[in-house]
Amino acid sequence: MKDRVILHSLLFAILSFSGESFSGESFSQDEQPILQSPYLGKKQPDLVPRFFHPDTWGAFTPDLKEFYSLRFPKGKPALLMLTQYKNKKWNESIVMQGEGVEEPTISPDGKIMYMANKYMERTSAGWSELKSLGTLFEDVSIMRLSASAKDTYYFDEGTSVVGAIRYSRLIDGIHEEARALPEEVNTGKWIAHPFIAPDESYLIWDADRVNGYGDNDLYISFRQQDGSWGTGINMGDKINTASQENGGFLSPDGKYLFFNRHNSQGGMYWVDAKIIETLRPE
Repeated sequence: MKDRVILHSLLFAILSFSGESFSGESFSQDEQPILQSPYLGKKQPDLVPRFFHPDTWGAFTPDLKEFYSLRFPKGKPALLMLTQYKNKKWNESIVMQGEGVEEPTISPDGKIMYMANKYMERTSAGWSELKSLGTLFEDVSIMRLSASAKDTYYFDEGTSVVGAIRYSRLIDGIHEEARALPEEVNTGKWIAHPFIAPDESYLIWDADRVNGYGDNDLYISFRQQDGSWGTGINMGDKINTASQENGGFLSPDGKYLFFNRHNSQGGMYWVDAKIIETLRPE
């Protein structure tokens, strides 16, 4: 998809000017992360989004002690970064670089990390090697796959300007042939980056639609009582701007919505997840 590469050196220059640091070694006393507030020691936002991190395409483990993100060093292959809470501080390290590095998502139980049409399993020694999701998915151009608590896959197909989001249920231990979601979701251009609520009660994704705020916006659809998907709702001018917003996901504790904003500062933003309930139809 467009605008996936962030000018990382510029972002860190901005952060250095503002006094922010993500090395795990340079927090001020007021910013020192504590276990009860694990989001990299950052001040939590209200219903107005705040800047969170210069990297993009993030994912937290359920215990909130590990944060994975993508970094795009200028002129070098993409990096999968880990920022981990250990020994009462946040420490940063490289997990992977180059081939195979894609947008990470983590299953609700924390046992699997998905990266496009591959996955890694959590082991006692860390993450396993990358494995294929199987023949149903190996030829699909997936950017993000999001799994529900029932292990239903929701994923995009970025093979065209239009794009589409599909889903594949787990039936008797085997994922079924994927089906496209209805027009309530699959309307517009650059339809991509789904996030499914663990209980599948709502879906968040991004698309470029008529009457949006400009470029890609974040949208949400709520599951109806009959199991169908409700009309796609633009998440509003607190979330969406004239810049591109994409890659929305909820923290595992359900408290915060994270998303990418491709403006002059760029990077990842976060906002109180109560904003989701303000959008739910009565």
